[in-house]
Amino acid sequence: MPPRWPREPDRENDLEYRKLDDRMNFAVHVALFIAVNSGAWFFHNLQHAQWFWITWLTGIWSVILLAHFIYISAIADYTKAKN
Repeated sequence: MPPRWPREPDRENDLEYRKLDDRMNFAVHVALFIAVNSGAWFFHNLQHAQWFWITWLTGIWSVILLAHFIYISAIADYTKAKN
């Protein structure tokens, strides 16, 4: 049974929901990174191809993933909205 949010989700005013939503988006980002990169490296090694772009793809995406993690863990402001 999927988890349920106990109240109407409102990203603008519900700080707990916003924090959970940001972390779920990060989890999706990690899953896509793992799926795409493992598939690309698998076919790279299977074909013994010289894909020079694969190292750049993994490196740049890793840096973006790290920036995303730093944002949700240190930079994002989950304090009360100023109304």
